[in-house]
Amino acid sequence: MLRWILGTRGPHGSAENRCAAVCIGEQQPKNIYTELQVLRGHFDIVRFLVQIDDFRFASAGDDGMLIVWNVELWDTDTGQRLCAVSNLQSSIKCVLVLDHLDVFLTGGSELCVWNKEFQLQCKTVHYRDSDITALVDLPKCCVAAAMDKEIVIFKLNLSEPETSIMAVCQLTDHQDTIRALIRVNDDLFASGSHIGEVILWDTLDWTIQAYERICWEEPDREGQSELKMGQQRQTDATIQHLYTDGERVVAAVGSGLFVYSTQMKRVMAYRKFAHDSDVLYTTLLHNGQVMSCSEDGSVRIWELQELPLPAEPASSGFFGLFSTIGKSSKQGSVPSKKLPEVSGLCSLELVGDLIGHSGAVQMFLSFGKRGVVTCSADHLLIVWKDGERESHLRSLALFLKMEEKGCL
Repeated sequence: MLRWILGTRGPHGSAENRCAAVCIGEQQPKNIYTELQVLRGHFDIVRFLVQIDDFRFASAGDDGMLIVWNVELWDTDTGQRLCAVSNLQSSIKCVLVLDHLDVFLTGGSELCVWNKEFQLQCKTVHYRDSDITALVDLPKCCVAAAMDKEIVIFKLNLSEPETSIMAVCQLTDHQDTIRALIRVNDDLFASGSHIGEVILWDTLDWTIQAYERICWEEPDREGQSELKMGQQRQTDATIQHLYTDGERVVAAVGSGLFVYSTQMKRVMAYRKFAHDSDVLYTTLLHNGQVMSCSEDGSVRIWELQELPLPAEPASSGFFGLFSTIGKSSKQGSVPSKKLPEVSGLCSLELVGDLIGHSGAVQMFLSFGKRGVVTCSADHLLIVWKDGERESHLRSLALFLKMEEKGCL
């Protein structure tokens, strides 16, 4: 925690990133998360959070534990957890809840299927060196699992007398490690890799619907050699995470953020350097704001603000392939194009910086007005609360208690 007091946050990116990444002072009038609660229970890196219902969520990480918490009913002194499962026997890299099947899956060195009472139903021993790092739900009792450069399709058999899960297909079209895996809609899921590849897949037959490779477009500089132009950090184009609400796609690319409109079919806002280091996770909050977290230990809130004048947008790049969303025809790769000057673009303005973790923030969950939960390499979970709402709730509880005792 001393590093926070001294104003440093551990690992940083390049000097260029530190200069370009925007900063914000202590005055943050648009940041409602002014109160926090630290939850302790893990003994190693907490890598994953999954929402169970409106109040409960589960956390998992390298200590092989899965802990269930309640976002509002914990003990304020001890952060009392609701349930802990410690017999997982391996590091947990991802969790997937399948409500329609009344089971949840954990991925790591093996893929395990659990019922809602946290009883192990079946598992598949991994036959490769790579761990399962991401899972996504597919139709017909199937799931897609990211393992290094491959996506393996598993099929669940939940019929009596014995539950089973087995691999039925391997997708080997990525050239590098897969970092992001999301369900776009009923027809498509997407994967993104370390070298900037994004592939759209059909959810039923698992065929490629679109492929694109992002490449930062740098302006030509006089006297700069081609060799120097090619000396770019590989992680600058790494697809760390993808999120979509159906209308917008938010992508964490290196240390930057992109927001793409599926209706306008173009990038509506971007910031190449949003953090000092790689962005690990991002989402859209209930009020339309964008939230992101990074290896540098920061959690940031961004507001989309319309630009007053027409401006030149970012190249559509790999986002051009999302124009296939909602189309019935099969399509191949969509070429990158330089769009003309257009109006209606937005800027990503920093409105909040949540300081509390001393290690890389792996991901977070938003519970709307109830708050946001973050997890980190520092072994901690933090629940960030709306300070005004919490103050009002405490005042109301005190008023009711005094009324019960006849003090009013």
